[in-house]
Amino acid sequence: MGFVANGVLHLLIGLLALRVAAGDEQESTDTTGALQTLSGMPGGTALIWACLVGCAALALWNLGQAVWPADDGDRADRWKARGKAAGQAVVFAALAVVFGTYALGGTSDSAGSTSSLTARLMGHPADVVVLLLTGAGLVAMAGYYVVKGVTRRFRKDLRRASDPRVDRAVTALGTVGYPTKGLVLLTLGVLFLVSTATADPEDSTGLGGALQGLAAQPFGEAALGVLAVGLMLYGVYLMLRSRYEVM
Repeated sequence: MGFVANGVLHLLIGLLALRVAAGDEQESTDTTGALQTLSGMPGGTALIWACLVGCAALALWNLGQAVWPADDGDRADRWKARGKAAGQAVVFAALAVVFGTYALGGTSDSAGSTSSLTARLMGHPADVVVLLLTGAGLVAMAGYYVVKGVTRRFRKDLRRASDPRVDRAVTALGTVGYPTKGLVLLTLGVLFLVSTATADPEDSTGLGGALQGLAAQPFGEAALGVLAVGLMLYGVYLMLRSRYEVM
């Protein structure tokens, strides 16, 4: 359920980004826009509750993996697995909070929240380091996603499907989806670094601002269209991952 919830989110963000690439400037291409779209669909509220439960469950499962890692490999491998599981637990816990906010009738503005937080941090010289580390961390994570997709290392996380055609489809979706997610994270990380270097918090407008800013560049709409399709394919991959993940 957690992987499906994450897949739904990426699928909707990709769909909204595709509409922006087609010329609809009113769309919000971030988690806020995705959940607003989802809540307006028939049965959308029930699906948001299901996504909340799924993300919370996956956060708890990853927390368990961080506390009680598998006995495979040496001590260094176990600590590496613990760190990865802990990071994923934080990510899915944050997603559960976002889904929970909408499930209970609340709303949030991702772009506004990001700019506001950045502005507050810029008011303290020591906190500028946090922003620089955040931007650098996003760039590093972007590289991780690109390399994992290009080298197809994600196959190690999956069981083989009984039908070779399904197996090839899952591999193709991951090969396209991972690098696309990496490019989106790279754009977001660069915006964080630029906003810190120029002392302009408006530059760090979150995922929605990053994608809409890309659309405003020369040939940006075409590039955004490609990223949008890639994000949608990554969303489908995450849904299939829920079936074939090695647990």
